Amino acid sequence: MPMSSLPTAILSHMKIITNVPPPSLRSIPRLKASKIIDYGQLNELCHMRGLEYKSFHIILSAHEEFISQYPKIFVKKETKLKPKERKTQPPESEETHNIAVYLKKVHGNRNLYRQEAFEESIRKLLTILKKSPTQRTKQEHNIVWKMLKTIPDLTEKINSEQLKSLSMNIFSETWIKGSTVFGNDGFYVILKGLARLQKDPYKHLVEDIKSATSLMSSNCYSFVYNQDFKNTSITDLCVSSKCLKLKQWSTFGTLEITPGIQSDKIAYAVVTEEDCEIIKIPAKQYENLKLEMMKHDIAKKENLISKCPCYVELPTVSISKLATFIKWKKFSPGHVIAESGSIITFVAFINSGYCEIYRNIIAFVNLHTKMKKVRKLVYMGTLNEKESFGEISVLLQVPFACTLIAGSEVELAIIEDKNIFALDTFTQQYMLKNTRPTSGHLTDEDVRNEYVEKEKKREWETFKRNTMKEIFRSNGIIPDFGKWTHNWASIPRNLKTSLIN
Repeated sequence: MPMSSLPTAILSHMKIITNVPPPSLRSIPRLKASKIIDYGQLNELCHMRGLEYKSFHIILSAHEEFISQYPKIFVKKETKLKPKERKTQPPESEETHNIAVYLKKVHGNRNLYRQEAFEESIRKLLTILKKSPTQRTKQEHNIVWKMLKTIPDLTEKINSEQLKSLSMNIFSETWIKGSTVFGNDGFYVILKGLARLQKDPYKHLVEDIKSATSLMSSNCYSFVYNQDFKNTSITDLCVSSKCLKLKQWSTFGTLEITPGIQSDKIAYAVVTEEDCEIIKIPAKQYENLKLEMMKHDIAKKENLISKCPCYVELPTVSISKLATFIKWKKFSPGHVIAESGSIITFVAFINSGYCEIYRNIIAFVNLHTKMKKVRKLVYMGTLNEKESFGEISVLLQVPFACTLIAGSEVELAIIEDKNIFALDTFTQQYMLKNTRPTSGHLTDEDVRNEYVEKEKKREWETFKRNTMKEIFRSNGIIPDFGKWTHNWASIPRNLKTSLIN
C-alpha cells in the first residue's frame, strides 16, 4: 500500500510513540497484497475513530486499538493436505466396539477407521451368500471362508479345514422384524440387524446352566455365567437382562444333536427386533462332515500302513487297530527326530518327506600338536516315504542304533509306545518278525570305511584347491580377473570399431 494513502494521524502518532521519523516509501517492501491483505479490513482500520485527534492520550488509546486490530488485515492461508497426507478419522460422536481401533490409536496410528470399507465387505458377503453355492466362483468361496474365520465363536468350535468345507454350502437367510428364530438345530451368526433372547437369562440359568453356556457365545454381546454373578441380586440380573441384545457377529444356537435340545426349542430361540440377515450352519451337516472327515482320515492312515514294505502281509484287522492310535506330526528340516543311544518312545511311518540316517563313530583328529578323539556323525543314507522305524527299539526296549535328522519337511504318522504295548500279541510278534533295525545291515566296519572314504575325498579336494591357488598366485594370475573375462553391461566405445571390422 503506498505510503501517501495512510492517514496523517497514523504517521504522526508513530512519530510520537516511537520517536522515529516516518518511514519512506523505499523502506516498505512491496508485497503481493492481492493474495495476502484483506483490503476491506484495511480500509476500516485506516478510518478508525480517534486517529484524527492530536491529543497524546487519545492517540495512544487509538494506537493500542490499531495494533490489536492490525493482524486482521492479513488473509490466513488454508493448508491443504496432499492426497497421501489425508487421514480419515472416525467421527467423535460415533462409537465402535472394535478394541483394535482403540489399541492402534494409542500407538499413534490414526488412519485406522475403515467403517466404509467394512460395510462394503459386508454388502459383498451378503451378495455372495444370496447366490446358490453352485453358482459361486472359487474366489467367492474363498471370500466367504476368510470372513467366517474372523468370527471367534466359529473358530473356537470348528477348525479351519471343517469351516472351509462348510462355507461351500452355507447361505444367508432374511428374517423380518418380530420373527422368532429357533437355534436348536444349528449354529447361527447375525450378519446384519438386531435381535434379543426370547427366554429370560436368569431363569434359563437356574433351569439348565450347561445349556445356557452352549447357547450364548462368549463375545461382548452374549451372556456368560461366571463368578461375577454369584453376588448379583435377582433384581439386578433381570434388569440387566432387558438390555441383552444380539448384534452384528453375535452367535446363538448349538452344533450338538441330542434329544434334550430337540424338545427344548425355546432355550435356543431369539426374536428379531429389526430385519436381520442370518447365516446358519446346520448341526446335522456339521455332524455328517465330522464323520466323513474321520472316515477319510482313518482310510488315509490304513493306506499308509498297508503300503509300508514291512506291513504288506499284516491282516486288515490289525492295520485298523494301528490306524486308530495314529497321530499326525510334522517336523521342519534339520530337526533331530531320533538320537543314537537312546530308547525311542514311538513307532513312526513317513507319510511325506525323507529322513537322513547318521551313524556315530569315534575318530582321531589332529589338533595342531596332538591327536584327540572326537565323536563324528557319518551320513549313511535316507529313509523315504512309506517306510517305518522304531518298532524294535520300542518293543525290546533297546537303544536306537542311529540318529535320524529331517532332510526336508517331514510328516509322520506316530504311534506312542503305550499304545504299542496295548496291542494284541499277534500284532506285536508280527512287528518284531517282519521289521528290521534302521541301518541294521551296516556294521561298524562299514561305517568306519565310509568315514575314511569321505575324509580322503575331503582332504583331496582341499589339497587340490590350495595347490591351484598357489600356482595361480606364483604366476601372477588372479581368478575372474583374467584377460578374457569381462562383465561389461555394454561394449566400450574404444572397442566398437575394431570389433565391427
